[in-house]
Amino acid sequence: MTRLVIIGGGAWGTALTLVARRAGSKVVLWARDDNVVAAINERHENPLLLPGIALDPAIVATSSIDAAMDGAEAALLVVPAQFLRGVIGALRHGLPDGMPVLHCAKGIEAGSLKTMSEVSTELLPNSPYAVLSGPTFAAEVARGLPTAVTIASPDRALARTFRAALGSNRFRPYLSDDPIGAEIGGAVKNVLAIACGAVQGQELGENARASLITRGLAEMIRLGLVKGGRAETFNGLSGISDLVLTCSAPQSRNFALGAALGRGQDLGSALASRRSVVEGVATATAVVRLANQFGIEMPISEAVEAVLHRDASVEAMIDGLLRRPYRSE
Repeated sequence: MTRLVIIGGGAWGTALTLVARRAGSKVVLWARDDNVVAAINERHENPLLLPGIALDPAIVATSSIDAAMDGAEAALLVVPAQFLRGVIGALRHGLPDGMPVLHCAKGIEAGSLKTMSEVSTELLPNSPYAVLSGPTFAAEVARGLPTAVTIASPDRALARTFRAALGSNRFRPYLSDDPIGAEIGGAVKNVLAIACGAVQGQELGENARASLITRGLAEMIRLGLVKGGRAETFNGLSGISDLVLTCSAPQSRNFALGAALGRGQDLGSALASRRSVVEGVATATAVVRLANQFGIEMPISEAVEAVLHRDASVEAMIDGLLRRPYRSE
């Protein structure tokens, strides 16, 4: 596998084109926005979403799915979680039957409560799939800073093939056969990062943030297990590693949103100032609905969902969590 098409012209999709080129793969990026396409082809940059980072001149962008698919051997799906179904539906006519896909977005579809691989299995039943997850800020990956990720698939040979197409000494994929665990970890950590950002915005200290990360990990594992994932997956790159990164760094979109809410900004204005999708906002609803469906406790996720979608205050969220009954760890 040496010819890849990347579906999605955002920061992460653009960064992955550089990852693929460094690994020696030929790559075409498909994007809806003609301005993004023109900037990549003419200026070798994505100035709106990944400014200041030069792209390999060999990277080609297009808004034509037929041109993007010409000669492609696999597709990387790098569109926000809530848009994946629509994008697959719009592009399905151009996707060759049975083409392998690698899911690179982190989230759970709010309407169906399906993970990204479950959505594509429904729409592309003949396409083998893998999931890419782990601690990955797009700008750092694009600059070639050292990064380790998980590539998870029920098809071990496919996971190895994607590793060969993307891996390098600066982008190190580790293999897993637990895609559901990897996807639940990548989705839930975004919701927990909003809570940790709110703690920072409220200036409640590092002790509180560390406690949220730890108790949030317990919530993540509960949901992962009932969905069919394995506990050990959450001790790895797509679990605790991604969780700690996203819950600790201001460049995390979800953490930054939570911090803005903690400082008293309303959700509408906090989102309006951001160019990229904040995945945790929609995923919070899906996570809470899944928890209710399976009858498991996810109090931090429930508190975040209440702030985002039911007009609860950050202060009430924190007070409610602090008033929960004592229990054993």
